[in-house]
Amino acid sequence: MAVDANISQHFRSDEVPFLESIDNLSGQVENEYRPILTDFLNPRQLYILESIINRHDGIRFSTYGGYPNAELRRTIVYPEYFTPKNDDFKITIFEIDYPSKFATLAHGQILGSLMGAGIERNVIGDIITDGLRWQFMVQSEMADYVKTQVDHIGKIKVKLERVSPEQVIEPVDESEELTTTVPSMRVDALVSDGFHISRHHAKELIDGGEVRINWVATQRPDLELSTKDIVSVRGYGRIVINEIAGMTKKDKIRVIISVYNRNK
Repeated sequence: MAVDANISQHFRSDEVPFLESIDNLSGQVENEYRPILTDFLNPRQLYILESIINRHDGIRFSTYGGYPNAELRRTIVYPEYFTPKNDDFKITIFEIDYPSKFATLAHGQILGSLMGAGIERNVIGDIITDGLRWQFMVQSEMADYVKTQVDHIGKIKVKLERVSPEQVIEPVDESEELTTTVPSMRVDALVSDGFHISRHHAKELIDGGEVRINWVATQRPDLELSTKDIVSVRGYGRIVINEIAGMTKKDKIRVIISVYNRNK
């Protein structure tokens, strides 16, 4: 079913298939009068989902990512009679048992090993650390498969141990929230401003395949970003667009962003 043009015009063309899938899911919940659980969704997808669900009468949604303030979350879309509990989101938490005295792990290394084992990105939730221990969230439906498939992270031998929600570590918060102004919402403008590098260097990084938008590679410096988009730049970190807060008197766009691992 095609989404109303008045809605789809507010989103990028590559986002329309997701818009339509959520609109179809919402219709299914209405017609079948039962809750439906999604995969893990990123903040931009959650933002889109909310805008679609709010157009449907009589259905609601709740999100959960395995621990408070999770970035990637599963969503239950449900009729008004239903009251979701955390268990309904079917999230398993794994801790990575590894020789921490002799080896170090990194987020990209863990994600790469999981996806290298044939596990789709939307099956995996947040990957978190307290500086030493590492844990990650996974769809419970896939937990047994993940446990049997992953015994190495890179060259490091590991064992995955299930832990309870009460055993989730307190993640290190490396973010810095900033209010800045940019001439446009182009990727190269945000990368340049967020990491204090030249616009030319930002374009080089994008052309070189070093930049991902919501975990999908892009080589378009002119791609227009929107609220809740996540921009990952290899070797620099990530930018999350929290809010587009209007125009300045000099016709620049005021944006509130969170920057992770700045200049690292």
